[in-house]
Amino acid sequence: MGILANGSRRRAALLSILAFALAPLGCREQEVPVPEFDPPQRLLRIGLVPEHNLFAQKKRYQPIADYLSKKARVRVELKIFSPYGNIIEDFAKSRLDGAFFGSFTAALAHRQLQVEPLARPEYADGSSTYRGLLFVRRDSGIRQVEQMQGKRFAFVDRATTAGWLLPLHYFKSRGIADYRSWLKESYFSGSHEGVIYDVLERRADIGAAKSTVFNRLALENPRISRQLLVLAHSPAVPENALCVRGDLDVGLKRVLKDALLTMDRSEEGRKVLAEFGAARFVASSVEGYAVVLALAEEVGFDVNSHDFSTPDASVEKPKPEAEKTP
Repeated sequence: MGILANGSRRRAALLSILAFALAPLGCREQEVPVPEFDPPQRLLRIGLVPEHNLFAQKKRYQPIADYLSKKARVRVELKIFSPYGNIIEDFAKSRLDGAFFGSFTAALAHRQLQVEPLARPEYADGSSTYRGLLFVRRDSGIRQVEQMQGKRFAFVDRATTAGWLLPLHYFKSRGIADYRSWLKESYFSGSHEGVIYDVLERRADIGAAKSTVFNRLALENPRISRQLLVLAHSPAVPENALCVRGDLDVGLKRVLKDALLTMDRSEEGRKVLAEFGAARFVASSVEGYAVVLALAEEVGFDVNSHDFSTPDASVEKPKPEAEKTP
């Protein structure tokens, strides 16, 4: 019995010695700081397309820029493409590092400049896509393409899926080869918000814009849902994704993508997401733009060399503001 007791005491003493010897090592390992990412550049320039008016668009994205600045330890500077113009050319000339491209510009920028999509927002309903909408006033009497003859159409810009590709595809698929001769007049508003309000306020008879902007504005102004009627919509396409130039530092790409994908896991990130109007960010890939490229090719665009600054033969140049009738 005594031998067992002595053996137990010796084992206990040995365990105490080992615990004492290992404790400092464990403390030292816990106290070693996690290495922080050291960015290869201190300024990151990100472009934005003008979906809303310029001030509203920058206000919406600024919290995202500030959040990325903090997480990536770089200063994120926002630049708004105004107007849409030739965004692909502007991206290269302005030496931007990335942009929250719309689906059409993202697809073309990948083809022509090899930009890489990182992440895009997902909304409370679980969607991370949008549709192009073609709409009229409910009291307009317009319900089909035959009733659009001699009417006034508001496009957004030729660099958009919802505000350009969808209506072109709509007319072509219904046998209207030249929409200009079918309509009385058409023009480019310059933003999705502008088109929606132009139709609402009777400055245009028909308009085309993206569903996420339409729905967001409808929450602020119930007249939009009450007085506007959607006649057609495009297939679902990826929501505006952060795309970066292909030669951006691999480590910086990873940090930016991780920061966006993990925003919903912290109180700070969730607050920024709430201001932005999204539930989280999800990964985006080039495969998601196949539907956009298919629409563009059906309309007749060469997606490998399409230049927004050189209108196609079937495309009408935007009218100056002074020429637009109220």
